Amino acid sequence: MRPQLSEEVAAVLRGRIMSGELRPGARIRLEEVAEQLGVSITPVREALLTLRGEDMVELEPRKGYVVAPLSKQDVVDLFQLQGDIAGELAARVAVTITGAQRAELTVANRALLRAIRSRDTTEIERLEYAFHRLINRDAQARKLSWFLHTATRYTPARFYAADPGWRESVKRDHEALLAAFAGQDAAAARSVMTSHFTDGADLLVKHLDDLGIWSSHAATGRA
Repeated sequence: MRPQLSEEVAAVLRGRIMSGELRPGARIRLEEVAEQLGVSITPVREALLTLRGEDMVELEPRKGYVVAPLSKQDVVDLFQLQGDIAGELAARVAVTITGAQRAELTVANRALLRAIRSRDTTEIERLEYAFHRLINRDAQARKLSWFLHTATRYTPARFYAADPGWRESVKRDHEALLAAFAGQDAAAARSVMTSHFTDGADLLVKHLDDLGIWSSHAATGRA
């Protein structure tokens, strides 16, 4: 078994939970998850132990693992935390960024724009992550970047990559962010980056509202 296999399973389940595919109270059956993902039971069990430690799932007597409660405020809090940290990192980059770093970000953004035009959600997801990873690296704040990486694990990236409105907002936000970097405007970089995340929270909350995720915590789905 690959050492990271349980982490990959955990990432899939996090995305399903945060996007509402798995609702609060839904039972997660190990055998079904293993079959869906083409893995053995062991990495699924390890992934669920990890998610239990993150309060994403709960272990109930005679039922096994179920999705833990999730509130609107939980979603808002998660994205506000992400926005605050990412905004601080972007502000630091704006002050210290070099011409070579701006050029690298521009190239990375162009690749992302091509993926958006082709509506390749897998590439959009990968390249959006790569763009932000460059910013975090340029901030030269290893611990703060680690905290952001941990917080963004709860972002259902596949949901966003598939949303046309979000894809348009990415184009606007990245253009504004690159302009802030070019002008070495720390305040603008912080504002744009923070809004990039908090606007994402609004989109996800609306999506979960439409699903009626808050009104019922019954086990309405299965993994």
